[in-house]
Amino acid sequence: MLLFVDLDGVVYRGREPVPGVAAVLADRAARGDIVVYVTNNSMHYRADYVARLEAMGAPVAADRIVSSARATALHLVNREPTLRRVLVVGAPGLRRELADVGIEVIDAGERADLLARRTAEARVDGSTVDEFEVAGRPDAVVVGLDQDLTYGKLAIASVAIRAGARFIATNRDPVLPTERSFRPGAGSIVISVETASGVTPISIGKPAPEILEEAARLVGARASEGIVIGDGLDTDVAAARAVGARSVLMLTGVTSRAQLDALPASGRPDEVAADAAGLAAALDRLAAPAREQ
Repeated sequence: MLLFVDLDGVVYRGREPVPGVAAVLADRAARGDIVVYVTNNSMHYRADYVARLEAMGAPVAADRIVSSARATALHLVNREPTLRRVLVVGAPGLRRELADVGIEVIDAGERADLLARRTAEARVDGSTVDEFEVAGRPDAVVVGLDQDLTYGKLAIASVAIRAGARFIATNRDPVLPTERSFRPGAGSIVISVETASGVTPISIGKPAPEILEEAARLVGARASEGIVIGDGLDTDVAAARAVGARSVLMLTGVTSRAQLDALPASGRPDEVAADAAGLAAALDRLAAPAREQ
């Protein structure tokens, strides 16, 4: 089987592993399953995940990790190749993924600082500031999860978008699961820029199908052949439905049992697992039809 495995809220929460999940994935890989990690988290460079997952005992290789940052970079180079200069609100991993495919990256923090200086100077000498010029005249603005977010970054991003730059969100997850709580996700930042600019972005991460399609392409498969293992109804399960794949909902992250129970039958995942043992059993059941054919 081809397994599309989410990370935050499934394999780990913050710095803490979800007990037993890495071992289940290692067992499935040993049986011949293909494990590809597909995460909406845009903060990290894909190679940065390798040591962390290896330390947990999970089967992993850098070319089997597709983050929303990586998928956004591939979207730009493959589907919108005229967008070569990109203003980025996001973490270093996102900027590195974009640079890897030849995108000219403009750092929103640096441009925000420059805009603040130019604005202060203009108040003194009475000059006019060309804010789009200060923003670097980008072809596009990419917004992801940025734990160093400032008002200035929001301002420079909205300035560029209002001036005509294409608005692209890595993903729209409203929250990020941590060891003890939930913190604002990329979607919380995206909605701020959307409100300020008046423009709705395209979004690359789940539930949009593109990130799963890219993950399947890496292993020579179709996205519909996979099984999505995730903790989000509106992201993972919805993405599986969008590409015609099966899904396993993990109750170890953002979705509660009450939220699951409130769903109509048409919106439910194929399987539900409360923990690693439940995941192992769910995957055995999903594998059974393949063995019988």
